[in-house]
Amino acid sequence: MTRTTTSIWKQPAQVWAVAFACVVAFMGIGLVDPILPAIAESLQASPFETELLFTSYLAVTGLAMLVTSWISSRIGAKKTLLIGLALIVLFALLCALSGSVDAVIGFRAGWGLGNALFISTALATIVGAASGGSAAAIILYEAALGLGIAIGPLLGGILGEQSWRAPFFGVVVLMAIAFLAVLVLLRGPEGPRTPVPFSAPFKALGRPALAILAVAAFFYNIGFFILLAFSPFPLGFGAMGIGFTFFGWGVALAVTSVWVAPLLMRRMPRTRVILLVLPLLAIDLVVAGLLVESAAALVTCIVIGGLLLGIMNTVLTEAVMEATDLPRSVASSAYSSVRFLGGAVAPPLAAALWHAFSATIPYFVAAVAVLVAALVIFLGRSTLAHIDDEPDDATVEDAEAILLGDAG
Repeated sequence: MTRTTTSIWKQPAQVWAVAFACVVAFMGIGLVDPILPAIAESLQASPFETELLFTSYLAVTGLAMLVTSWISSRIGAKKTLLIGLALIVLFALLCALSGSVDAVIGFRAGWGLGNALFISTALATIVGAASGGSAAAIILYEAALGLGIAIGPLLGGILGEQSWRAPFFGVVVLMAIAFLAVLVLLRGPEGPRTPVPFSAPFKALGRPALAILAVAAFFYNIGFFILLAFSPFPLGFGAMGIGFTFFGWGVALAVTSVWVAPLLMRRMPRTRVILLVLPLLAIDLVVAGLLVESAAALVTCIVIGGLLLGIMNTVLTEAVMEATDLPRSVASSAYSSVRFLGGAVAPPLAAALWHAFSATIPYFVAAVAVLVAALVIFLGRSTLAHIDDEPDDATVEDAEAILLGDAG
């Protein structure tokens, strides 16, 4: 029997509006990468202070994730998305106009609040509105994430050649466009709202399967953000060089998240994919630490890291969606809060280790963190057994048909 499937590219306008906004939102993660050295020089900031641009953003994003489902269940997805986008526009503008590194750090925290409201609601919105089922929606979301992460450093590099303020102004313009797209294109009734209790995300983390995935993601994200946030310093490139390096990293991440991860999940259980990829990522980080003095070797390790991170992002996202019977918005918010807090720890930790020891040690610590994540999954594999079951709605087969371009 031949089943009819829907191409990932055949989506309602409202899905494309939110996906475009996702691309721009995720650009904000890597946007400051190419301008970190320039900010440090222009604002007379130490690498540790400069890395706090990531920490304030990620810490507030993570903490705010715990209340986003409570907010969106009361005011609706569209209003939550628009408030999040408006806050990003406001605080990106304030970052661009800042005169001290402390001010930029503070305004990046406000940016993180807007980011939390937006991205925690965006996935649920795309899943609810996309054609082709949840697998298509997750792939589309991960594609937006990968594209945004790839374009962010490139745009940051291009604009950063003019001034460290220019990338922030660029985000203001793009986010304003995204705001208008969501405002105009996200139409139609949202259906009856079921208010989510304030305690829901906290109780969700008490679910063993979700707790295991969240703890693993905490340590995994330490490795992720040491590679992303620390590497611009030992590379020693200008803004464009850093931008192109992390553009390659982002493209690699996008390719494996959209094409490779679903094919691997078709051939083996999710937990096995995780336990295969995490040790490979640890090896890559160790090699990066050993060869940190060679710019060419470090660039190669960064791009290879992108390939592995793309697989992990998609597999973890799907695993979280299957881990519990909780509403997706609650599960996603609870998991993401812990994940982002792991990312918040990484940048200043890497800078402190660099200052105390050498540029090699942060990568070794990142590798250890990634192996801890693998150990958490390994020890909890019996609790996670149900996420390896074949979904009843054959979403894995749907994903493969989508990836092969089968429009039915």
